Amino acid sequence: MKTLRKILFVVITIIAIILIIPLFVSGDYRAEREVKINRNVSEVFDYVKHLKNQDKYGVWAKKDPAMAKDYKGTDGTVGFISAWKSDKKDVGRGEQEIIMIDPGKRVEMELRFYEPFESTDFGYLTTEAVNDSVTLVKWGFYGKMKYPMNVMTLFMDMETMIGTDLQNGLNNLKVILEKE
Repeated sequence: MKTLRKILFVVITIIAIILIIPLFVSGDYRAEREVKINRNVSEVFDYVKHLKNQDKYGVWAKKDPAMAKDYKGTDGTVGFISAWKSDKKDVGRGEQEIIMIDPGKRVEMELRFYEPFESTDFGYLTTEAVNDSVTLVKWGFYGKMKYPMNVMTLFMDMETMIGTDLQNGLNNLKVILEKE
């Protein structure tokens, strides 16, 4: 009976620790990367405001070229939704919606992930003229892991994980736009 009580005490202690630690951990994460593109700001913005173009430069669509895609609305306008569904676990199912456009400057998107996990995050693309023929593009992503999953931010470097994908996408964008 004493051994059973000791085991029970250890199990309860472990569960308590797992539930208490996340109370003191921020679940916020953020990543942003940038690239300079040798094109004027209006050309670059007109390209990046269309979510369908992300399939050409973003790395996520390349993870499963056979994923099902669905679009609702007019691309490049507030309310446009780009949805995807894949059998591959690292792609899953979700959608992103344009929620704000500041013409020539910024596009904001809400990303809703349904599989393999549920979460709502936000992304943005900004364009800024460096001069008449060079544009600075920033691509960012931010969100919050909910309790108790926020403890995962202690073990995962979300900034690097997401940031690497953003930078690779921006590098692809630069190649595409500087070719045209």
